[in-house]
Amino acid sequence: MSAILQTMKHKTSIFTRMIQENVFRIMAKFLPVIALIIPFLILYSLYPNTFEPVWTGTWKNRLGYVFFLWLFSMETIVNWEELRIEKHKILSAKTAVIITVFVLPTIFVIFTNYLGLKQIIIDLSTQFNIRPAWAALMPLTIEYLVFAFLFAMIVFLEYGSRGIKGYSVSTFFLVIIGAIYAIDNIYPLGEFAPFQILVTPTATFAANILSLMGYHTTLDTKTMVPYLFAQNPKNPREYFGAYIDWPCSGVESLLIYTVTILLFLKKSGLSLKAKAIYFLIGAVVTYFINILRIVTLYTIAIHNGNWGVFHDFYGPFYSIIWIISYPLIIIGSQVLWDKLRR
Repeated sequence: MSAILQTMKHKTSIFTRMIQENVFRIMAKFLPVIALIIPFLILYSLYPNTFEPVWTGTWKNRLGYVFFLWLFSMETIVNWEELRIEKHKILSAKTAVIITVFVLPTIFVIFTNYLGLKQIIIDLSTQFNIRPAWAALMPLTIEYLVFAFLFAMIVFLEYGSRGIKGYSVSTFFLVIIGAIYAIDNIYPLGEFAPFQILVTPTATFAANILSLMGYHTTLDTKTMVPYLFAQNPKNPREYFGAYIDWPCSGVESLLIYTVTILLFLKKSGLSLKAKAIYFLIGAVVTYFINILRIVTLYTIAIHNGNWGVFHDFYGPFYSIIWIISYPLIIIGSQVLWDKLRR
């Protein structure tokens, strides 16, 4: 009997240890994102409107953090076995550095929103001739870039260079949003000419689709920023007109798509030909999805709907949902193709 009890005790001990080790492993895997969830919650308590479907007067918001969490989860699942935490002593300089970097995102948010750093960023922005309305948005821009840098630091300290590769998509997602916001703040209202190249074709497509839907449209392309006007012929008092600059024309979504998909395809193991085909198909779909977004916005606005909320919140979902779903579509198509070949 004592031998049986000893065996049971031994197996129980092994089982308990396995659970403890796996729990630690799982918690350690999510350590990088935990460092950002805490400041995200603080920011949500301070600025809930920037996370929610409400009109805030600007298309720049913190919705990107939600998609970042989704991308992080996907990359964690995909790279679960490859990402192994680098071993080091608990009481070591590296542990101290990891703990310091772990709390830096929260410290940054506290300094920015409670200790005056936000106003310092705004003041410095105006000194560099950024217009006041856009200077007020620079703290959000810096926020994205700082979070991207600190997140990269955490995964590097935890996993080494493999961490940077493993979480390249979610990291660069934050970087590209911060960069897009920065460009628009420095060169607002379509002043950044290279990004305006796609604007006129996009506005023309949108105008043609609205015309096919029965609306009367007028497109003025005399300036760098086209003006599209649409009216309901059945009720002339129902109309809407707006200037379309590069953030509205699909450049933002194409940039996010390009960075996200190229990084995904790089790790996919597909042939160069397959990568090129998948990339081009996705780029075309991304572009036309944005045209659909413009058409939807005009339809809502013409009929006196809440187009501001759609512009700021629901509209970006069109492109973002497609961009984060496309890698899953690629994986699914490859699985289906492999089955058909057998």
